[in-house]
Amino acid sequence: MNGTRTAGEGPIDLDRLSLDAFAGRPVAVLGLARSGIALARFLVDRGARVTAYDLQPEAELTEAIEALGGRPLRLMAGPAVDPADVLRGQALVACSPSISSRYPTTEPRLRGALAALEAEGRVPVVSEVDLFLRLCPAPTVGITGTKGKTTTSALIAAVLGAGARPVLLGGNIGTPLVERLPELTASHRVVLELSELQLPTLSRGTTVAVYTHVTQDHLDRHGTVEAYRAVKRRLAELVDPSGALVLNAEDPVSAAYASLGRTPTVMYRRGRPMPGGVGVADGWVVADEVRRLELAGGGATPPGSAGRILPVDEIPLAGAHNVSNVLAAVAAGLLFGIAPDGIRRAVATFRAVEHRLEPVAELDGVLFVNDSQGTQPDAVIAALRSFEPPVVLIAGGRDKGVPLDALAREAAARARAVVLIGESAPLLQAELERAGHTRVEHAATLESAVERADLLAREAMAAGPTRHATVVLSPAAASFDMFVDYAARGRAFKAAVAALAAARSSTEATR
Repeated sequence: MNGTRTAGEGPIDLDRLSLDAFAGRPVAVLGLARSGIALARFLVDRGARVTAYDLQPEAELTEAIEALGGRPLRLMAGPAVDPADVLRGQALVACSPSISSRYPTTEPRLRGALAALEAEGRVPVVSEVDLFLRLCPAPTVGITGTKGKTTTSALIAAVLGAGARPVLLGGNIGTPLVERLPELTASHRVVLELSELQLPTLSRGTTVAVYTHVTQDHLDRHGTVEAYRAVKRRLAELVDPSGALVLNAEDPVSAAYASLGRTPTVMYRRGRPMPGGVGVADGWVVADEVRRLELAGGGATPPGSAGRILPVDEIPLAGAHNVSNVLAAVAAGLLFGIAPDGIRRAVATFRAVEHRLEPVAELDGVLFVNDSQGTQPDAVIAALRSFEPPVVLIAGGRDKGVPLDALAREAAARARAVVLIGESAPLLQAELERAGHTRVEHAATLESAVERADLLAREAMAAGPTRHATVVLSPAAASFDMFVDYAARGRAFKAAVAALAAARSSTEATR
């Protein structure tokens, strides 16, 4: 993977980019997670002379190296490598989203080297998603929020897919799209989930910006609630003036972005729709003359009968918060001219996104739900409100520095029992006890937590009067104390449920 370096022709001009701008130019890619791998492949395939850097030693990058597919690049990896050496002589520096001179979570030497490069101001630093938006010829929909953005992104992609145009879904949802640029045209529609990691790196906005809600999260990275919310505001500030904002009228933080006044705004809420917005009336999702984007023909969308789009009862996702997510997707679909009957079909056939209130299995009346992406208190509160009692909650992991008192009160009111795992278990227990919860247990592993939660759920059913119970993994914490990411935690939960089901079947077979 070694290659010879020759002097470049000066920095790449980000304001005059084309797909051919990288040929023969030296480019550094920082970080070999998903975005970094996609960047490296894309840039090598466009003719760039790529240097890839990662803090992990090469021996621990086996999967990443395999994913590069034998492309010719220079790999500089491990703690012995000085990041300043990686950055020297480059025409462009491209980063994975978690790497930034502004993030205290970025490795200090790399953070310092990037800060020095940026202070010099000669060589541009660009993220994967910003590079994508600078080069993308297709209309884009960006979705952000504290929680709900993954489900909303997937819903919007499904709704837009009911039209005649090809649709791509990617971004923070787990699929970097930079490699898809060569195939994209103005006829495509691109849906991008955008996280608080990606938003500060943007210099270009999306055609439509959609917000779920903005509360607080990732204070370990941003320091204060105000700083976190400033990051979230970025998408609204950059939205295309010929596009639109889609805002949650029930969330005061994101609803206030309507005052920016830079683009038309569609408000949605779980009540009667505001003028030009989307809402709920008489058990139906309804629209009040949402106007199509000019690129979709302009003018008011066909309202149907009394503006009806679909019955709320047809929404196949649990929880009132998912009604809000559907409303946001309906608004986006109407902006792009998708017919109401197409929207209705797309929503009615939609299935839960993996790790977001994902039904896993029902064993003897106990429903197991994987909400591993519930890493923030508001998400766990929404999960607890999504199911009828009795509910047993599995929570815990690496603390994210956000207040847990509201979650503790909700768990005390709605969770029959709580089984705690991970580093934050003592902190969560203290908050739960302060809120008056009397049934809190600890488990050393996720597998033992599933087994214990199953017993607690069956005890609750035996006590009556219901013959059903729910066990939900919704951790209110990051996964990094026990797992590489939330997806690995969710898969481990599903494997534990499968093992429980197999053990029960085996026991029954021997009776």
